[in-house]
Amino acid sequence: MQEEFTGTPQINEVADNFIPVQPGNPLKEVSKPPFFSFNFNTLLGLVLLAGLIVLYVLFFNSRKPHEMSVPLTIQKASGKAISVVYVNLDSLNAHYDYVKILRHDLESTSKKLQSDLLAEQSALEKEGAEFQRQVSAGAISEEKGKEAYEKLMQKSTLLDQKKQRFTQQIADQEMNMNMKLVDSVTTFLKRFNRQYRFDYILGYKTGGEILIANDTLDITRSVMEVLNAEYQQRKK
Repeated sequence: MQEEFTGTPQINEVADNFIPVQPGNPLKEVSKPPFFSFNFNTLLGLVLLAGLIVLYVLFFNSRKPHEMSVPLTIQKASGKAISVVYVNLDSLNAHYDYVKILRHDLESTSKKLQSDLLAEQSALEKEGAEFQRQVSAGAISEEKGKEAYEKLMQKSTLLDQKKQRFTQQIADQEMNMNMKLVDSVTTFLKRFNRQYRFDYILGYKTGGEILIANDTLDITRSVMEVLNAEYQQRKK
C-alpha cells in the first residue's frame, strides 16, 4: 500500500529584505539595507514616547511644597468685594442721647445707694466709738458690754450684706443699660442697612478685638445723627 504523503512541501522562503544579485560583479551590485527605516510604526513609537515625557514632567511639577492660599471667602460669588463698615462705640457712648439718659439714671442710682451706705457706715462707726469709750471708762458692765458688742457685729454684718446687694444692683442696672443700648443700635442698623445693604457693620472701640480700622469705613456720625433724631422724636 502506497503511503500517503501528508507533509508540506519545503519551500525556501525568500527574506523580505533579500536583494537579488545582478550579473556582473556581485560584490559591487549588492546594496546593504539602511540602518534606520522610518515607517508608520516608528512614528507611532515617537508619539507615545513624547506623551510619556509630558506625563512625567507634569507629575513631578505638580509635587510642589504645600503653600498657603488666600481664602476666597473674602469675595462674593459674583466677584464683588465684601462691603464692610463700622461704628465707633466710644463715640456712640459719648454722644448718643439715649446713652446719656441711661448713664445719668445709673449714676443717680449709684450715688443714692452709696450715700445710704455711707450714712449707715458713719452711724455704725460712731456707735462703735461710743462703745469703746464706755468700755475704756468702765462705764458699762461686762454683761451689757457683751450684748452691745454682739449688736455692733450684727449691724456690721448687715451693712456688709447691704453693700453686696447694692453692688449687684448697680452691676445689673449697668448690664441692663448695655442691653438696651445694643438693642437700640442693632434694631436701628437693621433698618438702616435695608437701604445700603452692607455685608458687615462692625463695632469698633479702643482696646477691642479690632486693632486697626480705616477711617473711610467709619459711619458713626451718620448713624448717630439719625439715632439722636429718632430718640428726640420718641420723647415728644
